[in-house]
Amino acid sequence: MPTDVLGTPRPLDGDHDLRDGETAPTAPGMLPGAVAHQPDDEKRRSGMAFHLRRSALPTRATTCRSFQHLQARNPGPSGRGGIAEHDRHFSNDLRGSVCRMNIVVQVKLEPDARQVSVLESTLCALNKQANKVSEVAFDRDVKRNYDLRKLTYNDLREAGIGSQAAQHIIKKVCDAYVTLKANIKAGNLGKQGSERRVKAESKPISFRLDSAHPYDARNLSFALEKKTISLWTVEGRMKNIPFTGSEKDLARLARFKRGECDLMRRDGMWLLAVTVDIPEAERYEPTGFIGVDLGIVNIATASSGYQAAGRGLNRYRKRQIALRAKLQAKQTKAAKRRLKARARKEARHVKNINHCISKTIVTEAKRTGRGISLEELQGIRERVRLRKPERVTLHSWSFDQLGQFIVYKANMAGVPVVYVDPAYTSQMCADCGYTDKKNRVSRGSFTCRSCGHAQHADRNASRNIAQRGNAVWNAGRESRVPVGA
Repeated sequence: MPTDVLGTPRPLDGDHDLRDGETAPTAPGMLPGAVAHQPDDEKRRSGMAFHLRRSALPTRATTCRSFQHLQARNPGPSGRGGIAEHDRHFSNDLRGSVCRMNIVVQVKLEPDARQVSVLESTLCALNKQANKVSEVAFDRDVKRNYDLRKLTYNDLREAGIGSQAAQHIIKKVCDAYVTLKANIKAGNLGKQGSERRVKAESKPISFRLDSAHPYDARNLSFALEKKTISLWTVEGRMKNIPFTGSEKDLARLARFKRGECDLMRRDGMWLLAVTVDIPEAERYEPTGFIGVDLGIVNIATASSGYQAAGRGLNRYRKRQIALRAKLQAKQTKAAKRRLKARARKEARHVKNINHCISKTIVTEAKRTGRGISLEELQGIRERVRLRKPERVTLHSWSFDQLGQFIVYKANMAGVPVVYVDPAYTSQMCADCGYTDKKNRVSRGSFTCRSCGHAQHADRNASRNIAQRGNAVWNAGRESRVPVGA
């Protein structure tokens, strides 16, 4: 597998980054003085508990069968910054094992007028049946695939749906209810009794008539030499649908094993998003770690010296917000056309910036033989309380997307990545380890009240993150996890 880090994932709606494994052991004493002048409960929440996580793309989970027998559950430290049971850390014996990961390759279909008509009727019919299955699942409170199949499969077949398409409809509905349950449990739909949560729980899930639908090798096939596909439709098997894509994506389709794919229509274009199973590059033993501090004013600050300022992006977002508000206030047909034409423009711009930043960081780590240490910011939106004018800035902060881009590019390049607890990294001196809230003189200035060390605050934090990355890597290397734990 080449170590090129220029891959571009295109996530599918509703997919999730799955992680499992165990929490890395705490490493007391590795950073002397890191929790000075803190009460005992604060010490337990401080950065002395480190975590090593192995992640994958934003869309699919990385699978590594060699490590499955080492997975173990550990509740981990509680309190702010704790990651609990979703982290994985590895013994030294298997660190060089070859793992595989799934990436998403997106190709554009170029159907003729007749093929477009058939595809439209197929998506419409499939999603109508999905809505009927969803009503059955809701009315009878049957959300498991096997049980729901017994209730709905025969009806789907009688409605003219193919056997494999019927299976995908049932699975699609079950997955939607699993996602809804997870969102409710995580509090994403508000507290119990809130209007939004009651609305979501009081009616069956519905699908748009043009929603994406999954296919697999049983009802969709590729003719890569001709650059055409053949797939099941409501009018039978339709062949010779041409497609196009970048040279890199087409090469991946030809070289690696293909998995499930989604047929979708977006902005008048027909797209096929295909999962491709590719091997990760073998990870090397790093000589050190590059700490990456993520923020809003500075999108990313690396301990190696690289800094991605967020001033231009923040100004761009403000202009887009003002423009959208202006167009929405007009309520004319022309304004609505402009709003539709500009849909997702800001998201594409942000995504491109995050790709450039992540590529720069991974390339620097690969060139210098170092790993990458990232801060675990999970749950920050729920913990932080801001005034209303500041909430837009916080909730448009795409730190998770940037972190996932860094991780998947690092996996393809063989660069080790660890996640660490970010607690007190902005208050702790990277030279002497003294921690005090008053060390942070201003947003961008850090001056240690113990040793006098002065540095840009984000740079100092990135050095602390790098040190914690070294500590957790060494702790994982020296550990031995019993087989079958």
